[in-house]
Amino acid sequence: MSWDPTWETVFQNHDWGRYPPEELIRFIARRYFSAPERDQVKVLEVGCGTGANIWFLAREGFDAYGIDGSETAIFKAESRMREEGVKAHLQVKDAITLAGVYPAHHFDAVIDVACLQHNKLSAVDAILDQVYLVMKPGGSIYSMMVTSDSYGADLGKEIEPGTFIEVTEGPLHERGLGHFFTLEEVQLLFERFTDVQIEHSARSMGNRTNWYNHWVIEGLKPYEQ
Repeated sequence: MSWDPTWETVFQNHDWGRYPPEELIRFIARRYFSAPERDQVKVLEVGCGTGANIWFLAREGFDAYGIDGSETAIFKAESRMREEGVKAHLQVKDAITLAGVYPAHHFDAVIDVACLQHNKLSAVDAILDQVYLVMKPGGSIYSMMVTSDSYGADLGKEIEPGTFIEVTEGPLHERGLGHFFTLEEVQLLFERFTDVQIEHSARSMGNRTNWYNHWVIEGLKPYEQ
């Protein structure tokens, strides 16, 4: 199991994340807003939480799928879909079991918004193996991963290089296990994809005292040779 059960407590005690990040909106708009039949575009979110991104995808007419290890998160996501009159396929599952849940070559896009970062590096690699299997050739991947120079890095108990628990400050405080990624790690993890673009997104906190930064990654699954 790769999923950190800390998140069940987080979702039980917090209601947040009702809207998608601007970076994801831009990605979806660029890649898929021009699709002639949006309901034929299958998009999977790994670690969908309470459904902010799934709501956006479903509202825009895409065939939206989401998994999360938290029963509470999926319950809240399903409730929101009903309240807003949109439909999505939601399941309580560990991301590391993707290939056992969905058929091979099933999704046009797979997205991750700061979910994979809450795993050890080996688990991230294993999950991306699973993602690769369920993506269609030519399908796109999108990911946001916290950078190694973000607020909170080194402010916890390091259990392997770059991976911390019990982070004492910053956005990952009380968020269980988190890995802070170097550029080299990201490049290695996504080398299985083609046309990879790695950008940088940053926001300041505390009147620019601290910075919370993400790698924003896009790539394509290559067509088989």
